[in-house]
Amino acid sequence: MQGTHQTIVQDMQILKTQNSSTSVSKVECYVCGKGLQDGCSISAKTLPNGIVLFCDVHYSL
Repeated sequence: MQGTHQTIVQDMQILKTQNSSTSVSKVECYVCGKGLQDGCSISAKTLPNGIVLFCDVHYSL
């Protein structure tokens, strides 16, 4: 394409990164302490004081 001019314009943005914190905890029953490593299935229940984890034996209590 002789005689034509092309221009490319690029808009760059530099974003600031924010520090974020994470935490982990063992997945174990609140009552007996058994967890996934013991072959138990774990379910969460929302109670007035927060979310609590229970094994399949103690979930129905």
